[in-house]
Amino acid sequence: MLTPTHLRFLSRRLPCSIGRGGLTGDKREGDGATPRGMHCIAGLLYRPDRMARPAGWALPIRPSDLWSDDPGQPDYNRMVRVPYPHSHETLRRADPLYDLVLLTDWNWPQAVPGRGSAIFLHQWRRPHYPTEGCIAFRRDHLLWIAQNIRPGTRLIVP
Repeated sequence: MLTPTHLRFLSRRLPCSIGRGGLTGDKREGDGATPRGMHCIAGLLYRPDRMARPAGWALPIRPSDLWSDDPGQPDYNRMVRVPYPHSHETLRRADPLYDLVLLTDWNWPQAVPGRGSAIFLHQWRRPHYPTEGCIAFRRDHLLWIAQNIRPGTRLIVP
């Protein structure tokens, strides 16, 4: 279960950061909020040039991997590859924020345009620095989560 300051998982309390817009029951693209609800873990991505594979079901982030955040495109809220001329996030970043990413099923697989693109669990910039709507953790805590979580695990955001 997630609160604005921590996540409870397997009897541990892990500090985290949420979106700059706080928690919301009415998520919109660009609002910076973390959506309330019951979400499932749908995927695990990692940078093989920066870390060992954290779990058997983890997929590598390739140099050309992007995430579409353009609500006007049919591949909105999906992984896409370069070249991609529409609005997107680069998954293979220069900083370590996306070295390890847990994907949730927020607005996926059938994305509703404008309802908000991916909600990731990723590394934080610094303790409790807000995200754009994702949930961020210390690197070692995120790795521990990735090593102990399974696809379909529920993430409850009350």
